Amino acid sequence: MISVRSFERSHELHDRAVEFAPGGVHSNVRLGTPKVFFERGKGAWLWDVDGNDYVDYLLGQGPMFLGHAPDDINQAVADAVSRGMVFGAQHPLEVEAGHKVLHQLGWAERLRFGVSGTESVQGALRLARAATGKTKFVRFEGHYHGWLDNVLVTVKDHEARVASEGQMASHVSDSIMLPWNNIEAVEATLASSADEIAAIIMEPIMFNTGSIAPRLGYLERVRELCDAHNIVLIFDEVISGFRVGPQGATGIVGVTPDLATFGKAIAGGWPVSAIAGRADLMDLFGAGVVNHSGTFNSSVMSAAAVSATMDRLAVSPPYASIREHGGALMEGIEELGRRHGLPLRVQGLPMAFHVSLGEDPEPFTDFEGLNRRDLPGYQALAKQFGDDGVWVAGRGIWYVSAEHGAAELDETLSRLDFTLGRQ
Repeated sequence: MISVRSFERSHELHDRAVEFAPGGVHSNVRLGTPKVFFERGKGAWLWDVDGNDYVDYLLGQGPMFLGHAPDDINQAVADAVSRGMVFGAQHPLEVEAGHKVLHQLGWAERLRFGVSGTESVQGALRLARAATGKTKFVRFEGHYHGWLDNVLVTVKDHEARVASEGQMASHVSDSIMLPWNNIEAVEATLASSADEIAAIIMEPIMFNTGSIAPRLGYLERVRELCDAHNIVLIFDEVISGFRVGPQGATGIVGVTPDLATFGKAIAGGWPVSAIAGRADLMDLFGAGVVNHSGTFNSSVMSAAAVSATMDRLAVSPPYASIREHGGALMEGIEELGRRHGLPLRVQGLPMAFHVSLGEDPEPFTDFEGLNRRDLPGYQALAKQFGDDGVWVAGRGIWYVSAEHGAAELDETLSRLDFTLGRQ
């Protein structure tokens, strides 16, 4: 029997935090999350300051692909940083790390490291504008590309709107918002506006909203259209990169972009990002024609973490175990929904799937489909999951790590059963 948990210490810390931090948090993404303060994480588990434990399927919003505090990655970072952190110049580890990433990807010719996915997306868009001489870019409903003015949007009636006070509305006009998985919309837009469009950017698998795979032939046709109209195809693989396989989504969908961006999963969760792609595009950085800067780009810590992560993926790839755990968990959640009479809907890939509440049992295939689900109902349910020791995102995405195994599966299903039995 799962006992009722206490959160007294977390509540005390939250009261102290709101005295100096706006909303008591340091990222607006956390404003709507439970006010729980964590003391440590290891593998697939978290422990809060009140001693409660959690099976973690949020994984720091995704980056902890190898689980929390992986010994080999952390030891590599500790050894490297003992000799220095950042030099304002080059060091051997960045060469080692870069070669290993490109070797794993297989398709890319050049790579630049950064710190955050947001900034690497901006670098890729800048390259596209410089290479084509055009200014606008096409993006898709439900895809996330960072929090800066030109990419942070909310969608209403298929139009991109600013998502925050203080945003420059004029910056949002640089992009053309289209529905995902609708090739006719892409064709129509390019027929009228291709001479303005520098890039098409997308999550090749729409993990951010719904874990939706591209329709058969969709990406192939987008690739053809980009080639025909001198448009740079950018895959935002900040979520999918190295999570779905050693080549990222590119290795699964069978379509090669011109540029791709990657995030912290390439470094076992350490703060690092990368832009990879065609030599002729990337070499605009090297020629000094296009600026890409950052004091902590390819820092000793990030390069050591990337190198060690690539070694782990090469020697002991976790993808089979992740698919096994994620697949069993997806089936288990659906079975629990049936047993308790709740319309729990599960869709996506085992390494990052989506859970929602809705009467329609069919998977949704676009952003509009998500809006037909009971989003507030699921958010409330996700909070109860957290209260009972299963830590998940309120927006529906569940991430699976290399450290989730049989014991975690049994414990997760038991805790979910307990929560659903109280509905």
